[in-house]
Amino acid sequence: MAIYFHLAHSPYLSVLSAAIAIGAFSITVSEIAEILAERLEEPYASFVLTFSAVAVEIILLFMIVREGVHNPAALETVKGGIISAVIVDMNVLLGLAVFIGGLSYKEQEHNEDTSSTYTTILLVASSALLVPSILTYTQDSNTLFHASVMIALVLISFYIAIFIFQTRTHSHFFKATAKSRLFRIKKHREEDDEEDDEDYIFDRLGNVWNFAAIFGFIFVIGMLAELFATDGMPIAREMGISAGLAGLIIAIIAVAPEIMTAIKAARDDEIQRVINIAMGASTVSIMLTVPILMALAYTNGIELTLDFNAFQVGALILTIILAWKTTDDGETNYFEGISHLMFFVGYAIIATLYH
Repeated sequence: MAIYFHLAHSPYLSVLSAAIAIGAFSITVSEIAEILAERLEEPYASFVLTFSAVAVEIILLFMIVREGVHNPAALETVKGGIISAVIVDMNVLLGLAVFIGGLSYKEQEHNEDTSSTYTTILLVASSALLVPSILTYTQDSNTLFHASVMIALVLISFYIAIFIFQTRTHSHFFKATAKSRLFRIKKHREEDDEEDDEDYIFDRLGNVWNFAAIFGFIFVIGMLAELFATDGMPIAREMGISAGLAGLIIAIIAVAPEIMTAIKAARDDEIQRVINIAMGASTVSIMLTVPILMALAYTNGIELTLDFNAFQVGALILTIILAWKTTDDGETNYFEGISHLMFFVGYAIIATLYH
């Protein structure tokens, strides 16, 4: 339908159909990733979930970047999308999951080393983004671009160190604590007594075929994202939608499948997985999405700089501080979930009105 409406020059219906289709395919990608995650151990299980979601985010934002050739304002939407992805992960995803989980369980326990490590990483990464943002007030565009490239290299180098830390030397920092783990083992044993339903085709496929399916669906999402960007940017200009709101809409579309996965995990008392998904995806969104988008933009003759505005960087840092305060004791409850959701509402209001 999206392709039909695009060819029929009906941009509003094309954008709506493309957004629905992207969401639907993203949910399927998330379902396959969850099947793979259940077959793997942490932290690799969360890697599958976060990387599949971030791949969709990169594709969506890259298609917007390409519109920057004809419309420089599109790059502001991309920057808003990068920041909004972290805001949505850390407030909507984490907030909803913690709130819904808190309604079923008075308190849910996770490994406090996980949140402590992630919030430290995110605070350092956010501080790095301040460098080009500050230089935009004092330096010319060439200096700003060079500073952005250097920060992108710093971020990717930092992520390599984090990957080694997370998978080799300190993988125990990202696994569930004994208390919550024993609870889930008991719960899964009770579920194993029931008849398993494996009618879903991807449950019957091997890991290799499931990975191939994920890449195939992401390829289709890429084609839909191009329609979404091509028809969506003129509509945004016509309706006077701010770059912040446009970026927020893109982030919500990209993160929606992760949110569903996190809510399901919270209901099953798997709050450790929620923390890994929310904070892991936020880490990847900054440290991999930013360098990859800059590289892709450069290959298309576009200079994407990291001069985020004060509102974006401020909201990002405040989000990390809030996440640190609500997760530092290794326990969560529904009130902490509400706190994140209220913060997001305030961010969404400003993003809508901030021009």
